[in-house]
Amino acid sequence: MTSPGITRPLVVLDCDSTTIQDEVIELLADAAGSRAEVAAVTERAMRGELDFAESLRERVATLAGTPETVFAEAYARVRPTRGIRELVAAVHARGGSVGVVSGGFHEVLDPLAADLGIDLWRANRLEVVDGALSGRTVGPIVDAVAKAAALREWAAETGIPLSATIAIGDGANDLEMMAIAAIGVAFNGKPVVRERADVSIADDLALAIPLLDRLS
Repeated sequence: MTSPGITRPLVVLDCDSTTIQDEVIELLADAAGSRAEVAAVTERAMRGELDFAESLRERVATLAGTPETVFAEAYARVRPTRGIRELVAAVHARGGSVGVVSGGFHEVLDPLAADLGIDLWRANRLEVVDGALSGRTVGPIVDAVAKAAALREWAAETGIPLSATIAIGDGANDLEMMAIAAIGVAFNGKPVVRERADVSIADDLALAIPLLDRLS
């Protein structure tokens, strides 16, 4: 039960390089032996030569033929970001919810969400055929538009107004969800994200906890 006068918040975070210190596609590529190819595609995307969906398809294609045991290998190497557990606890203490929306993959995010006590999460899903990755995703790709849509949807589901939402991310594909949240937070943000965020923090997600008291 939330105390009178305390706003029930919804905090939505990006996953890779925000909720966790890692990029899941790179952990998967390490196990698949395609790290160099994935890094080359990522570099092209950062130069603006590919949009997110194109870069995701190209990077996922390098994983074709990798046994599905790669998911457990990748998850074992995931490093939760400092302060994430404290932030989740602070949101829950106020009767709120924490969501994670990821351009990464359900196969790693599902166990992570359970471990961290995340309430809502959404990510891309990798296709597995006969025990191996096909090199394709299944279903709609989670891009910037989908991240913003998830924040709106989760606010409606939880009955929390947008005026009580915080969005936290590091990259350009987080900007749309940050724009519709009451407070958009750049976490170790790229320059464009820091420029457009309401607040910029680094290294420790617990630094976002005082922002919960600024919501209405």
